Parts: sequence; C-alpha cells; structure tokens
Amino acid sequence: MSDSSAHSYWKANIRLVLSLLSIWFFISFGCGILFVDALDTIRFGGFKLGFWIAQQGSIFVFVALILYYIRAMDKLDKRYDLDSSNESAKPAQEDSQ
Repeated sequence: MSDSSAHSYWKANIRLVLSLLSIWFFISFGCGILFVDALDTIRFGGFKLGFWIAQQGSIFVFVALILYYIRAMDKLDKRYDLDSSNESAKPAQEDSQ
C-alpha cells in the first residue's frame, strides 16, 4: 500500500470512528442526561423515555454502532484492497505447496 493510500485509509477510518463516537455521546450523554427532562414527557414501554435511554437505550445504540462499524470497516477494507479473508487464505495455500 502506498503512503498516500495508507494515509487516506486511516483518515477515513478516523472519520468513521469519530462520527460513531459523536452519535454515541449524543445518545448517552445528551439524551440520557442533558435532555432527560424533555424526553421524560414521552412514554416508551411504560417508562419515561429519558429514563429508558439512560438505562437501556444508550447500550443498545452502542451495540448497534459496533455492528455498523464492523460492516463499514469491511467495506473500507475492500475499497483499499485490504480484505482479511484474502490474506488469511494466501498463507494456507503457500504452506501446502
């Protein structure tokens, strides 16, 4: 991988991580702490929405963001030809020869 390609790969990776962390921060801190009074006027499953986000919602969002990150990094790896499934198959073929 060339230096410019590696630089653009890591720039895209950092941009993705920062955007996902920003979303999680907004959900966990913003909706769970700052905006809890406004969200408590809405009911979700019998509970106040602000309470639910603080107790459960931010964890669900975090898990969803992890799953999204996995898929996005797979796409990014394929775009920069860094697919790990191809790399793991190459040494096994070389050993058998």
